[in-house]
Amino acid sequence: MMKLTIEQLAQRINAELVGDKNQFRQQISAVGPIEAAGKNEVTFVADEKRKASLKLSGAGAVIVSSRFEGLDKPQLIVKNVNEALIKTLKIFAPKLKAPDSGIDSTAKLGQGVKTAEGVSIGPWVVIDDGVEIGKNSVIGVGCKIGQNSKIGKNCRLDSNVVVYHNCLLGNNIIVQANSTIGSIGFGYSFIDGQHRLIPHNGGVIIEDFVEIGANCCIDRAKFGNTIIGAGTKIDNLVQIAHNVVIGKCCLIAGQVGISGSSKLGDGVVLGGQVGLVDNIEVGPGTMAGGQTGVMYDIPAGKKVMWTPALEVTQALRIISLLKRLPKMAGQLKQLSKRLEELEAAEDHKA
Repeated sequence: MMKLTIEQLAQRINAELVGDKNQFRQQISAVGPIEAAGKNEVTFVADEKRKASLKLSGAGAVIVSSRFEGLDKPQLIVKNVNEALIKTLKIFAPKLKAPDSGIDSTAKLGQGVKTAEGVSIGPWVVIDDGVEIGKNSVIGVGCKIGQNSKIGKNCRLDSNVVVYHNCLLGNNIIVQANSTIGSIGFGYSFIDGQHRLIPHNGGVIIEDFVEIGANCCIDRAKFGNTIIGAGTKIDNLVQIAHNVVIGKCCLIAGQVGISGSSKLGDGVVLGGQVGLVDNIEVGPGTMAGGQTGVMYDIPAGKKVMWTPALEVTQALRIISLLKRLPKMAGQLKQLSKRLEELEAAEDHKA
């Protein structure tokens, strides 16, 4: 277990250390949340609203962006709390044994497979003919790589990942356990009384520095390629259909579903359970809140939510009105009753 004094940690993350110098030699061995952190843990505040809760925290030290007066624990002041937190988490990350390079005796490799220096192929891996794997890539237990697929350098495929034939993965890619790349898309035509599968002869291209969570599925294209742009990060349980093109540096949260032939520009952010219909375009920099249903093209830079997708301000106004509907319905019922009484009185007079 890694242990550092608060002073040593401040040096490692380039922080200005303020507070009682007598506490600077307190040892830190982990990162913890404000409410639960103990004296041997460092906590953090990235949101100014959380500062008030620091006074009740039992943490040994805190990472902040500006000095917090009246706090009785050392403060590590940094320019960017999130960046410092990432560094700190890496420092205290569990030290796991790295996989050995080489090919496990239980792995099965086809003809013409090429593996570069430092490649690790784990137990029970199956690699079909013509596959190429780049330098220092790690293929975890039980993975399956189909014919003629190519995997770049410094990639990591965790246990039971499946890469179908004719797929191209770039460099520095992470695919977490049980995800599938290049499966046949959900494309059928109703002919002669039955649903007939449309052949999917295309492939999948995953560009550099993409990270794919566990239990995701990225379908192969009918023709051409399904493409995931460089630097994009994909959460667990995401479905990406055939011929989808996702731009660079997008963020896609869990349980998102993107229908066939849709296109996302660079820097798009999709919250959890967002759904896109097929054949639409979402412009660069667009953000869609959780459970948004996107049914038409969205211009660049928009912030949308709700189903169907609306600009955030418009959606919030509608939601506010919806919350008032029960009261408004009661008022309408009272007005209708009063109107009936007035009409009845008029009829009686007549």
